[in-house]
Amino acid sequence: MAKRERVVRMSVEQPLWRALTGYRVLTMVYAVLLFAFGRDRYERPWIAVVYLAVLCCWTLATLPKVANAVSCTKRFLGVDLAIALIGILLTPLADAQAQTVDGPTLPSIWTAGAVLAYAIKGGWRWAGVASSLVAVANIVERGHPSRDTLHNVLLVWVASIAIGYVVEVARASERTLARALEIEAANRERERLARDIHDGVLQVLAMVQRRGTALGGEAAELGRMAGEQEVALRTLVAGGLTRPSLVSEDESEGAVVRVVDVDDEPDDDGPLDLRGLLAPRAGARITLSEPGAPVLLPPPVARELAAAVAAALDNVRVHAGEAARAWILIEDWPDEVVVTVRDDGPGIPEGRLAQAEGEGRMGVALSIRGRLRDLGGTVELISVPGQGTEVELKVPRGKAGQK
Repeated sequence: MAKRERVVRMSVEQPLWRALTGYRVLTMVYAVLLFAFGRDRYERPWIAVVYLAVLCCWTLATLPKVANAVSCTKRFLGVDLAIALIGILLTPLADAQAQTVDGPTLPSIWTAGAVLAYAIKGGWRWAGVASSLVAVANIVERGHPSRDTLHNVLLVWVASIAIGYVVEVARASERTLARALEIEAANRERERLARDIHDGVLQVLAMVQRRGTALGGEAAELGRMAGEQEVALRTLVAGGLTRPSLVSEDESEGAVVRVVDVDDEPDDDGPLDLRGLLAPRAGARITLSEPGAPVLLPPPVARELAAAVAAALDNVRVHAGEAARAWILIEDWPDEVVVTVRDDGPGIPEGRLAQAEGEGRMGVALSIRGRLRDLGGTVELISVPGQGTEVELKVPRGKAGQK
């Protein structure tokens, strides 16, 4: 049994949670040291001792809560922010000079950890709400908005919102990467199945088609049916006449990857996928090679180019014989689309095209060259007697887009 690939989704925000855990512990120790070295200025030090004891117990007990986004619940965030706000508002009760002299609050910079938890959990909007509440508490604690107070409040507000926005972008990038990995794994599985089918069923159908044609009679009909099934199966393995296109777009929550199905018959206003127009031409004796992404052209241009390819294939059938093989190659370049039709027929004798035009047979001149000339494109025909014929059709994208 073939092994299936497993897509591993990596959390890009997990390092932020680990950093927040360390930050909370360090700032808790810092708040305790600030009180220890400045306890002489506290009129009611017992208030600070009780609060810092609660802060230490709460910080150490809730370390698992800030380990990841799942464990960091809304209830925890609410209580955590409430403890920070209470500590700010208790500062004037413990230190009567707190409103006249700019100094640290009881929780000090531990408060920023509570705000950062909001930013990592809910993004910049949650961070904006939490930092605004902290700003109001600081202004109430000071009694008047001093320059240092406003500076600290603005710093926390801007930093938390910026981190929240970065977290949202990181999460969107993570979803984009995870989706891309899933699509890549699915494509690899499809390619593996395609190889297995190609090695087995498709070879049998091709052999039945060749042997049936050689035997003739009822066997020829069986060979024809086998050839049709081979083409249908090849199309199914390839993912349909038009493969889905992966498009990255920006939404309010960030960039996401979505699958865009290109319709078989889109509106006239929308572009057409040239691959879908040429796919039905593929068969037992006609091989189509195409890019992995849609080759989008304005509808009139795509249809005219497909008609020119059909005319080239008609020439192969008429002049090279029913047994001749043909190959269609689609190339999508930034400035032009190139379609090459090659066969293994006897080739075109020198001067034969000019003679055909003189006799009034204008297949190449009108059906192929005329169509490409109207599109602003060019046709290059290379034929060596005994080595087949190659027709190269080029349509510039700039001119094609004006049609």
